[in-house]
Amino acid sequence: MPVITEIADLKRLYRRRVPRMFYDYAESGSWTEQTFRENTSDFDQLYFRQRIAVDMAGRSTASQMVGQDVAMPVALAPVGLTGMQSADGEIKAARAAETFGVPFTLSTLSICSIEDVAEHTSAPFWFQVYTLRDDDFMRRLIDRAKEANCSALVITVDLQIMGQRHRDIKNGLSAPPKLTPATLLNLATKWRWGLEMLGTKRREFRNVVGHAKGVTDPGSLASWTAEAFDPSLNWARIKEFRDMWDGPVIIKGVMDPRDAREALNVGADAIVVSNHGGRQLDGTLSSIRVLPKILDAVGDKIEVHLDSGIRSGQDVLKALALGAKGTYIGRAFVYGLGAMGEAGVTRALEVIHKELDTTMALCGRRDVTTLDPDILVVPDGFAVA
Repeated sequence: MPVITEIADLKRLYRRRVPRMFYDYAESGSWTEQTFRENTSDFDQLYFRQRIAVDMAGRSTASQMVGQDVAMPVALAPVGLTGMQSADGEIKAARAAETFGVPFTLSTLSICSIEDVAEHTSAPFWFQVYTLRDDDFMRRLIDRAKEANCSALVITVDLQIMGQRHRDIKNGLSAPPKLTPATLLNLATKWRWGLEMLGTKRREFRNVVGHAKGVTDPGSLASWTAEAFDPSLNWARIKEFRDMWDGPVIIKGVMDPRDAREALNVGADAIVVSNHGGRQLDGTLSSIRVLPKILDAVGDKIEVHLDSGIRSGQDVLKALALGAKGTYIGRAFVYGLGAMGEAGVTRALEVIHKELDTTMALCGRRDVTTLDPDILVVPDGFAVA
């Protein structure tokens, strides 16, 4: 068993063990991938202030996200196709999150269904929806989430139209995938992955197939996907989705202070500062750079979380010190999942937790809920509106 000390170790294993089309799906951004790169590199511009002779005993990373107790303020982000990174991947990730004590968010475009995940877990999980045109499907989807006792609804608002991801097109990634000779050759080299996939019945978008009108098999999914997303989305429509859910609602994809205020106005309980991991609008600012201005706009009137670019516990600490109340990891847990299955997701969470806890201590702090920008050196001009 390889020694795993950082998320990069899991990424190296992941690249070797998962087919290229699914590795590229996770490890890519849109267009030139500038935003994808800067989501991570901009964290490097923030420095910590080390403190000494401070009592570091009795530290706590425990917190809350939308009223839910968490072992650390880190949630597993919604990631489509997670069940193609590892067989039954959503179930594995949800179980790891439950055991560790952090939220798991299931994507609408998951391979395992809401019911699959609920059957194999005992703790409530979060469910993510897109802003789709089909009201009947949306209402039934949300009702299914309620029936499964999901504890929060995450509404993704930055996917009215899809950003172009060059590698997905070249790899033939679609619904269902286009199996080119190059893809088939690569799949043949991933025998461990292939044997696991042969052993599961979950190999299609089970939240959609058999539930959306006209989608009876994977072959009919492509036409539905092309028509499902609503380019005419507005805040009144988002309010309609908010009103379909009785519990906490989190709006994901906010990158501008004006949109943060609109999310507050429609009754969201939290917003996620996120540029979709650099997979939508390329050339936009990183999430961490816009976080301070969004916090200035909404203050403590709404819970502000951060997604996109987090690859370590130090990144988590920087986001929290700037004022975020929670963070999300997507790629970091996917690396672990593809590398080692459920154990890999657990290892990713352990790595991030240790980095968070140790760095917080060396900055002279003992409680993750009392962090502030004083532990950081923030360069002039870093925060941009």
